[in-house]
Amino acid sequence: MKVTNIDTFLVRVPLVKPFKTAVRTVLSADSLVVRLDCDNGISGWGEAPATVAITGDSLSSIDAAIKEHLGPFLIGRNLLAYEEVLTGLSGVMVGNTSAKAALDMAVYDCLAQNSHLPLYEYLGGADGELETNMTVSVNSPEEMGEDTERYKEQGFSILKVKVGIGDIELDIKRVREIRKKAGNHIRIRLDANQGWSPKMAVRAIGQMEDEGLDIELVEQPVKAHDLHGLKQVTDHVNTLIMADESVFSPKQALEVIRMRAADLINIKLMKAGGIYQGLKINQLAEAAGMECMAGSMIETHLGITAAAHFAASKQNITRYDFDAPLMLSKNILNGGLCYQTNKIHLPKEAGLGIRGIHTQ
Repeated sequence: MKVTNIDTFLVRVPLVKPFKTAVRTVLSADSLVVRLDCDNGISGWGEAPATVAITGDSLSSIDAAIKEHLGPFLIGRNLLAYEEVLTGLSGVMVGNTSAKAALDMAVYDCLAQNSHLPLYEYLGGADGELETNMTVSVNSPEEMGEDTERYKEQGFSILKVKVGIGDIELDIKRVREIRKKAGNHIRIRLDANQGWSPKMAVRAIGQMEDEGLDIELVEQPVKAHDLHGLKQVTDHVNTLIMADESVFSPKQALEVIRMRAADLINIKLMKAGGIYQGLKINQLAEAAGMECMAGSMIETHLGITAAAHFAASKQNITRYDFDAPLMLSKNILNGGLCYQTNKIHLPKEAGLGIRGIHTQ
């Protein structure tokens, strides 16, 4: 099963409502879609969104990386020797994790199709149903409370709340309002997106604990490079702390685990460089007794389908942040995952289960 051709397509899908975090505001899902063709007639699909503020990857840099370096490396390779192929792909160039992830998805799509299995089963999983959280963008406490009420009425039972903009008291007011509108039966996760200092994080989380706001976890409270600060927060609060931007690679995951700088790790294919490296991160965490979340950027149904297959295949991945397609004004995919409010159902077809893509 040798690679014969690789094509790329630009897609843009407007969001229903702006997505706001401490790092950026997003108005549309802008992605590069990849189709990888093999000599046995199988084609695989992948996606890489532009996330300059997080991964450093733009649409033009992703396209150039694939056309000039990563693509030429793959042409003519036998994908059945995927260990050699994917290890080599990772080493072709430094960084460029989004471009690598798009091609990695397409490779795994082809491999699973060749085995006549859905990708999550090819990777060892048995259950193709997941429950996603829904994200509340950072805004005024009043607007975030209104969003909470709407998501609660729609049937979501887990909310991921963006904080980290403004002072600590404003963030605490946001969380108070959300807990008030959510009631006692909805799980609340916070994501500060690196917006707090270690001392601010300890103060804020401690106060929320004292007030009984019942926060399940706090994601990336401090700067990505500040592992000592992350550990300081982890050691001084009872709430679970999750590393996100601090962990791109297996090597970074190993350092977080060695230091016990966090309680959980959020694996995103765009950070890791794809499923192959994501599996390594999860294996390291599992060996250390540390559960993982599988998350995503603002991606279309395509990228989230691949991430959901990855997540559904491993028992140590226990939390899922796959709500991005629910924020989009349309679905460009024919096939792939489908949503039933907060439940995700993966396709039973072989590979990713994608039958086609509307790029216009």
